[in-house]
Amino acid sequence: MLEQLNGATRVHYIVGDPIAQVKSPAGVTQAYAERGHNAIVVPAHVSPANLAAWLAGVSLAQNVDGVIVTVPHKFASFDLCATASERATFLNAVNTMRRNVDGTWHGDMFDGLGFVEAMRDRGCRPTGTRALLVGAGGAGSAIAHALVLSGVNTLAIHDESGARRTTLVDRLNGLNVSKVIHGSNDPTGYDIVINATPMGMKSGDPLPVDSAKLAASMFVGCVITVPAISPLIAAARERGCATSTGADMFGRVRDLMVDFLLSH
Repeated sequence: MLEQLNGATRVHYIVGDPIAQVKSPAGVTQAYAERGHNAIVVPAHVSPANLAAWLAGVSLAQNVDGVIVTVPHKFASFDLCATASERATFLNAVNTMRRNVDGTWHGDMFDGLGFVEAMRDRGCRPTGTRALLVGAGGAGSAIAHALVLSGVNTLAIHDESGARRTTLVDRLNGLNVSKVIHGSNDPTGYDIVINATPMGMKSGDPLPVDSAKLAASMFVGCVITVPAISPLIAAARERGCATSTGADMFGRVRDLMVDFLLSH
């Protein structure tokens, strides 16, 4: 991937805290190479307190074209964008930023759309279903929004932060598309069960839902990429559930991000 690295190479960053776990640098750089675009993605470990100053600094470099945003910067990065898509504006969050003509930043959010497309790749059709989503953070909010727009009949949202959950439920109900309610960690009665939290990344983490109540008829998805098979996905497969992994989501999100970053 680095054979063409030279002075004409365009620079893109992926920013997060922590950053060591992300797979985007290699995956997106490879996608650029496959499209004949001379660009590289560089990881940047930046704390929340330094995010605005860091972006202002890298923005001075005229060969920096894009920024991929990961945890915990998706909400804060929206505030640093001069313009944003309708989807990102609704969510107040971005996971990808590209330059405007005047050098400012334009943001969009692809986590939700990518997750739902990955579900469809695995045979899940959300329209008309009952879905339970655990996690109302940046990725969870985006997935919730995409599920509502995909036509789920009912979406239940569970989050440790009652205020964050309530805010998301109320905003999604304002779209008047699907019924959005407060959920719990009990998956009983749902067709789709999704984990959009970090639970499962660390050894000893509790499962985001009561796995004993998973049924073979359910579709279970998880955003975690490390480990590749999260504890929730492993438990779901033991019970005969169809599943979608964080890697499935990453592949779809990567393609959407690359399309966005190369479309100007």
